[in-house]
Amino acid sequence: MGKRSAASRERLAILAELWLFLKKRKRLWLAPLLIILILLGLIVVFTESSALAPFIYAIF
Repeated sequence: MGKRSAASRERLAILAELWLFLKKRKRLWLAPLLIILILLGLIVVFTESSALAPFIYAIF
């Protein structure tokens, strides 16, 4: 199997640490909010230079 890059491992470590923080502090209700924010960010990044951009911007 291939080795993961250092940046990839750091991203996973940050996500794991965030999850442990939410779990320990009993803030699991924040998880859906974070997931939605991440998904919206990904939509903006991936549609930035595509033909779908005008339709996505019309939604907001």
